[in-house]
Amino acid sequence: MTAALSPDETAALQAIDEAAIARMLLELLAIPSVTGSAAESEMQHRLARQLDRLGLEVDLWSVDLPTLRAHPGFPGAEAPRDEAWGLVATTSGGGDGPTMILQGHVDVVPPGDRRQWDGDPFVPRVVGDVVHGRGACDMKAGLVANLAALTAIRASGARLRGRVAAHFVVSEEDGGLGAFATLQRGHTGDACIITEPTSGTLVTANAGALTFRIEVPGQATHASTRDAGVSAIDAYVPIHQALARLETRRNAAADPLMAEYKTPYALSIGTLRSGDWASSVPDSLVAEGRLGVRLGEDPAEAVAVFETCVAEACGDDLWLRDHPARVTWPGGRFASGRLPAGHPLAALIRDAHSDAVGGPRVRERGAPYGSDLRLYAAAEIPTLQFGPGDVRLAHSPREQVSVPEIVAAARTLVLSVLRTVGTK
Repeated sequence: MTAALSPDETAALQAIDEAAIARMLLELLAIPSVTGSAAESEMQHRLARQLDRLGLEVDLWSVDLPTLRAHPGFPGAEAPRDEAWGLVATTSGGGDGPTMILQGHVDVVPPGDRRQWDGDPFVPRVVGDVVHGRGACDMKAGLVANLAALTAIRASGARLRGRVAAHFVVSEEDGGLGAFATLQRGHTGDACIITEPTSGTLVTANAGALTFRIEVPGQATHASTRDAGVSAIDAYVPIHQALARLETRRNAAADPLMAEYKTPYALSIGTLRSGDWASSVPDSLVAEGRLGVRLGEDPAEAVAVFETCVAEACGDDLWLRDHPARVTWPGGRFASGRLPAGHPLAALIRDAHSDAVGGPRVRERGAPYGSDLRLYAAAEIPTLQFGPGDVRLAHSPREQVSVPEIVAAARTLVLSVLRTVGTK
């Protein structure tokens, strides 16, 4: 321990219920809340009922998707959806103290090839104190940590000087529509902790990510006379090589927060589609992928650099010179974001972790992926990520989290909240 705990802090820490944390995680993992699915909406209503039982002021609303999509700041989306629900729950009362936001997303990515899973990805499997399943660490463990911290604070009877707001959002995985809608509705605060999995670190900066599509033309002919045509696959190769060189240049001299990553701003091709008949030379190819945005870089600048690279590759090729590839930008648009250097929120959570859990001081780093952090930072809400789980297991068939990690995160959140909002 590095500091004496107040009576309110002691009471709230003692109120954390490890068995209830485990039960809640299993319940949430059983809801297959894939981005854009009906189960995503089911999760929001399930959580709203839980928050209402805690005696919080609950705002559950149906998002006006057409209006949101028409907004100039709309962050983009990839998953089709017919509806989206926003959910914010705030402690009542309070006075002149600040508001602390605990934020988490309810959506998960699809499970992928189910044959690679040991069992059904949406039937949680428990081995000792470790829980396996889609969404275990990304990020239903973080949602449970938020709920456990709120429950413990309410159970402690602490009279808060400020307020605590839980922001539970949809659509983080494909762009951040839910967080954007929440901020547009006017829900704000003085600081925000996003309980994404951070592998025992404080994540104070996120790289950005943009989804691109490259359409490469070819000229079809019978495969037996392929010299009479132009394969779009062959035409794409020099573009692919140019993009590899661009990635190398963009990762030179990365920000110190990103120094531990070999490729902090990855440029990756995720899908390639070409041809519709084995005995034909393909007349088109579509490549889709992800462009990493550097810390502090305007996404428009990243777009311009990428498009220039593709244009130059086309200009150097005999076929593409007269039949250039077309670049478009569908899907999510993640700018980078960061907590201002030296902001006291990072030290607050480090101290809370030391006092609540013990062990070595939590170190600070950046993350090479986009998140909702950049939306809150853009709204001038100091924000960082700290939550249970190892991010390297997210989106994989090995996704898992240990219950003690969630308990440790919840304990840290309790002290962080109480020390931010204050007590009477």
